[in-house]
Amino acid sequence: MALHLASTPEANTLLAHDPLALLIGMLLDQQIPLEKAFTSPQVLRERLGHDLDVHDIAAYDPEQFEEIFKQTPALHRFPGAMAKRVQDLARLLIERFDADPASVWTSAADGKDMVKRIAMLPGFGEQKARIFAALLAKQFNVTPTGWREATAPFGEQGSYVSVADIVDAESLLAVRKYKQEMKAAAKAKK
Repeated sequence: MALHLASTPEANTLLAHDPLALLIGMLLDQQIPLEKAFTSPQVLRERLGHDLDVHDIAAYDPEQFEEIFKQTPALHRFPGAMAKRVQDLARLLIERFDADPASVWTSAADGKDMVKRIAMLPGFGEQKARIFAALLAKQFNVTPTGWREATAPFGEQGSYVSVADIVDAESLLAVRKYKQEMKAAAKAKK
């Protein structure tokens, strides 16, 4: 499967094959362009000098880990806060999911449970959890019973409302257009 979320083929390949990288990319997808967020796990991997590992990230010295995030170009607009959040994510994956990132969704009882499990992760609120669950369903074929209802409106077929719907340059533009329209509507209400 070919993803179209990151800005490089290598980063997209990593996302497609490494559940931890995918979680980190989604975690970072806030207040920066989505391509930057989803490319950052590959850059983090390069800066660490090895594959992403839950135990390694959790145990990393927090100040040194933050410095990795701050290196130019920074991995996020808020490198300190996001470095801490990524370490918190790794720790929670160890504590609650036996250090297996994919088990967050592979062991979910149904769509509602999948969203609930994702929402408990640091940096994932209810909406981001529904978007991520829709991404898993639409692009990774993770489709437990009731997933579409649990991810509404992001699970709707043929919608272009979130990262879950980005499969090429055209769909990226459609999602961006939708988000711009939503921002304009929200601004008009103020």
